[in-house]
Amino acid sequence: GGEDGSPEDSFRQEGLEMTEITIIGGHGKVGLQLSRLLAAQGDTVNAVIRKEEQRQDVQDTGANPVVADVQDMDVAALTELLSGQDAVVWSAGAGGGSPERTYAVDRDAAIRSMDAAKSAGVDRYIMVSYFGAGPDHGVPEDDSFYAYAESKAEADEYLKKTDLEWTILGPSGLTNDPGTGRIDVTHKGDWKKGHTSRDNVAQVAAAVIVEPSTIGTYIEFNDGSTPIAEA
Repeated sequence: GGEDGSPEDSFRQEGLEMTEITIIGGHGKVGLQLSRLLAAQGDTVNAVIRKEEQRQDVQDTGANPVVADVQDMDVAALTELLSGQDAVVWSAGAGGGSPERTYAVDRDAAIRSMDAAKSAGVDRYIMVSYFGAGPDHGVPEDDSFYAYAESKAEADEYLKKTDLEWTILGPSGLTNDPGTGRIDVTHKGDWKKGHTSRDNVAQVAAAVIVEPSTIGTYIEFNDGSTPIAEA
């Protein structure tokens, strides 16, 4: 390990270090915080944003802003976007807009990005999903959350069938509370009753990128008592 013997240092020495990472959804609260964390540890971070005016916020984190609307990009354009990367983190979303836009971004664009990652030779793929996601999400069709739940279910299931080195994160209800660096990993309970700070979600994403044992896992979590690396 490193001087403090941290596991992250030993992964980096074992040749699994990530040097260039693309975050799709780079202006979201999770994306901005993740950019800060990764840039601070010396990674090159390319944060994909939709608007020119978001550029400065991204630069302030130490990341490189990349203005591109993934909703309008085909697999070939996304492949070019992801070329040369060591990992991609999908943290984008339509943000509860129209159902049409939700399906276009959270399902269709996400799936195209997985095909593009494969095509670009980027093996490591981190998906930010939510606690309770999946085909049996149980959200009724007349609920405004239904399009999102369906989109995430389809995108997550598609990702699981790829041969990418995927990890899916399932945080419960998101808050803007300060990150504690501690979570509880659980598959029990109703996601609507739990909560997770966006800061903690970013910390979990940063931790799993360099943790090979998380490949092929769907991690549901709440803010809790276990240090993230241990959890």
